[in-house]
Amino acid sequence: MTGDGLRDRLDIVDVCTRMCWHTDKREWDRLRTDVFTDEVLVDYTSLNGGDPAQLTAEDLIAAWCGLLSDLTATQHLLTNHLVRIEGATAVATADFQATHLLPNALGGPLWTLGGHYRFTLRRTAEGWRIDGLTMTAVWAEGNRQILERTK
Repeated sequence: MTGDGLRDRLDIVDVCTRMCWHTDKREWDRLRTDVFTDEVLVDYTSLNGGDPAQLTAEDLIAAWCGLLSDLTATQHLLTNHLVRIEGATAVATADFQATHLLPNALGGPLWTLGGHYRFTLRRTAEGWRIDGLTMTAVWAEGNRQILERTK
């Protein structure tokens, strides 16, 4: 791998990791400036059913903010990154584990979800940005209802 290829790979892994970091830190503005393109194809059908959706970055971030902001904490971990670069586009995959915390009187305080992400990315003037996001849920443990209580 050339130096440029290695730099691109590291930048791609970084932007995928930043998606999780900024989400967990509730740095919603940083998701817009540092992570996503203007439009993002989002596929969470393995968890929620329905169809993939083409969303503006603002709409995607607003949805995440609405779902997660009332939780006490979240922690999204990514690992086992694989990256394939083709010119100005790339595909990255990574395993994830996402833990959600909300102490409550109606069940356990934690819901943890595991699976993998498939990211599509595009090189922009600002660097690599995510323009597609597919989450495949493989397992879950705990009280998923804590997400329902935040709506």
